Amino acid sequence: MHRYVIADVFTDTPLEGNPVAVFTDAGDLSSELMQWIAREMNLSETVFVLPGDGDADARIRIFTPSTELLFAGHPTLGTALILGEPTDKDMITLATGAGLVAVRFERADGRITAGRMRQPIPTWEPYEHADRLLEALGISASLLPVEAYRNGPRHVFLVLTSEQTVAALEPDMTALGKLPDIGVSCVAGSGTRWKSRMFAPAYGVAEDPATGSAAGPLRCTWRDTAASPSARRSRSTRGPRSAARRRSTPGWRAPATRSTRSRSPAPRWSSPTASCVSDLELESPVEQEL
Repeated sequence: MHRYVIADVFTDTPLEGNPVAVFTDAGDLSSELMQWIAREMNLSETVFVLPGDGDADARIRIFTPSTELLFAGHPTLGTALILGEPTDKDMITLATGAGLVAVRFERADGRITAGRMRQPIPTWEPYEHADRLLEALGISASLLPVEAYRNGPRHVFLVLTSEQTVAALEPDMTALGKLPDIGVSCVAGSGTRWKSRMFAPAYGVAEDPATGSAAGPLRCTWRDTAASPSARRSRSTRGPRSAARRRSTPGWRAPATRSTRSRSPAPRWSSPTASCVSDLELESPVEQEL
């Protein structure tokens, strides 16, 4: 029997944001079983928590339905908030496949109200299959060079002409899935407002509601270019759930627990506003502050 919690990250409203399943005591699970469970959960990511050592409070392994990731944004934040909530700590340090990631908390009346982390610094290079990628997306060009960034997962970014163009994308998922080891982020906007959609069939995720690990490298795509946002902090709306966020609704935690063999509802927790920092700040998958 292995208890898990489903956290809705980047939102304070239940059943919105980006969900992640977190198995809080997975020390006896094999890698093979972790992957099977992640496929069964069928969320963008499922996290398995293992004992930490050294400077880490815990070690985590992150799986999509089809593969393991060295690092991912909302699973790291969601796991830290779940582990930190019953403690009085103001920081949790997690050992990921991409190194140690510290998540700092803000609290009010004993409860976590915000969490922020500094992402692994990405490396980048020109993307080697740009022509095939453009064809799979059904577009002719990107306003900036098509580059691949790696901070755990490998993300490719394309800057399009308008938010409407991003919203109207209907990618060929079969063709995208044949481009190995990438998530594809398409962005457009101006000033402090930018819209983004992220497709990752190669990682077993057709479209992610929000992608923290992509939002960090996204700032790098604007380096020394005229497309750069006019301010250090900009707002980015993400995907089809953009209009659903309601800040007035407080988060909540369901009291029940569930094993991997049960079909009753798992405990579900809407996290407070969670941010990822890597020379930028992110707020939600629905509205992210860059």
